[in-house]
Amino acid sequence: MDVISIQKTSEYFRILYDTKGRFVTHPITPEEAEYKLCKVKRLAFGKGGVPYIATHDGRTIRYPNPDIKVHDTIQLNLSTGKIDKVEKFEVGQQCMATGGANNGRVGTIVHREKHKGSFEIIHIKDSQGRKFATRISNVFVIGEAGKALVTLPKLRGFKLNILQEQEQRFGNILQEAAAEE
Repeated sequence: MDVISIQKTSEYFRILYDTKGRFVTHPITPEEAEYKLCKVKRLAFGKGGVPYIATHDGRTIRYPNPDIKVHDTIQLNLSTGKIDKVEKFEVGQQCMATGGANNGRVGTIVHREKHKGSFEIIHIKDSQGRKFATRISNVFVIGEAGKALVTLPKLRGFKLNILQEQEQRFGNILQEAAAEE
């Protein structure tokens, strides 16, 4: 969820995963380039009892809002370094899988399974109604249900099967051939 800005051309990009687990540079507006999303990895107390949170990208933020918990997502203002918004890790939130076999898929959290002594499993339902499950460490909340805080790449995190991929790839060729006739 990093932001890249090219000053000479005034272009802004967000680094995201596509549904095949590859990094994609997605063009964004200058307003959206002012913030990034960070997943809270750790909540602890430092020297002198100072509370802090550690995020997935290595940032340490002191004196956070007491409502912030591990696995929540914060919207971090890049110019000030302050937290603008907090998205709780709850059922009904929109999320992106950032690891495992479902890397890059986007959906809504449906269910959370807690297994003692093992990994917690999160069940996610995408926009087409397909369900998949992944470990809690692979889930990144990106907004409320139906409304992401960041714009998403071309397919919006929906994974196509092999037939749909071929239809999409060769459908354009067939349409061009029909238009020429």
